[in-house]
Amino acid sequence: MAEVKVPELAESISEGTIAQWLKQPGETVEKGEYLLELETDKVNVEIISDYDGTLSELLAAEGDTVQVGQAIAVVNEGGAGEVAKPKAEAPVVEEVKAEEVKSEPTTQVENGSQRTIASPAARKLAREKGIDLSQVPAVDPLGRVRIQDVVAANAPVQKSVQEPVPAKPATITQTESDDRVEVVKMSRRRQTIAKRLVEVQHEAAMLTTFNEVDMTAVMDLRKRHKDAFVKQNDVKLGFMSFFTKAVIGALKKYPLLNAEINGNEILKKKFYDIGVAVSTDEGLVVPVVRDADRKSFAEIEQSISDLAVKARNNKLALSDLSGGTFTITNGGTFGSLLSTPILNAPQVGILGMHKIQVRPVAIDNDNFENRPMMYLALSYDHRIVDGKEAVGFLVTVKELLEDPEQLLLQG
Repeated sequence: MAEVKVPELAESISEGTIAQWLKQPGETVEKGEYLLELETDKVNVEIISDYDGTLSELLAAEGDTVQVGQAIAVVNEGGAGEVAKPKAEAPVVEEVKAEEVKSEPTTQVENGSQRTIASPAARKLAREKGIDLSQVPAVDPLGRVRIQDVVAANAPVQKSVQEPVPAKPATITQTESDDRVEVVKMSRRRQTIAKRLVEVQHEAAMLTTFNEVDMTAVMDLRKRHKDAFVKQNDVKLGFMSFFTKAVIGALKKYPLLNAEINGNEILKKKFYDIGVAVSTDEGLVVPVVRDADRKSFAEIEQSISDLAVKARNNKLALSDLSGGTFTITNGGTFGSLLSTPILNAPQVGILGMHKIQVRPVAIDNDNFENRPMMYLALSYDHRIVDGKEAVGFLVTVKELLEDPEQLLLQG
């Protein structure tokens, strides 16, 4: 018998939530084969088996929070020939029974000569609800009671308990009694996002400064070169490469926006790993374009495209998300005209792009023209970035975008 444990994932990740078991008890597994999908604060990770054999027991259920190093399953090791034989399934049940008797004898339920086999989560819920596990129907073909079975069995129990309660029960909340309200558990990623956003606003002295940029020159340049750019580079010329290049130019001029606070020290970073916020069904993630200052427009566009696809397919690696020095977020893709982006700690600066909107702009004292304008927002940590630097940074971004040939000269 060999235990499957949660592996070391990254320095900042100590736990995760089991999103889905890809193998069930009784099924054969091979070394290197995926067993489960683990949801962490940043990405979903598929955990593999280090052993050949038969999966004999799950020690944690879907939805359970597990720690790095924690045993979450048991594999009954065997040779390749043994694994392939269906008759190996029979002793697996006995192995499960023996293991449970050894680890938690007080939670086994005797029914004549039979013992009820249940997952740890199911046993815990049954104890809390006072449910006899031997009376719970199991869907599992091996007869193992899972938490879903206990929940189903508990439904009529709850009903019978609530029937004699007076007309105005003080202990029943609206979400428990009102079928117009759907209760949905927050995913681990959403919980982490919520926690970190609150922490940033508590720990950082965050301010936001605004400006607007005339996008005429960038849009004209894109229009003239977009077909040739796609033909030559096999990727579209978008706005993000222009903004990334403009941000890098401004960071070089105002390096404190590319820094980080470490206790009483300031870490000035002389590299430019630009995070690009991407919205997914599970929440916002910020994959990083590495060494963006060394990349061409085409390389930046390709990197952003690849990272966005990986994010939406839930295939981002931890290395794709760590170590960014500055972040760009584009609420304009959803129609936002103006916003105040929140810092992506430990970074001290984030640039918010917004919707391009045609507005009348004064050319001189007597003339107006309709121009494609975009509001820009820079949120910054006032602990190390002064208002003068923040405003100067944003003005530099504006000037580079309104004269994009400068960006081409910078490389």
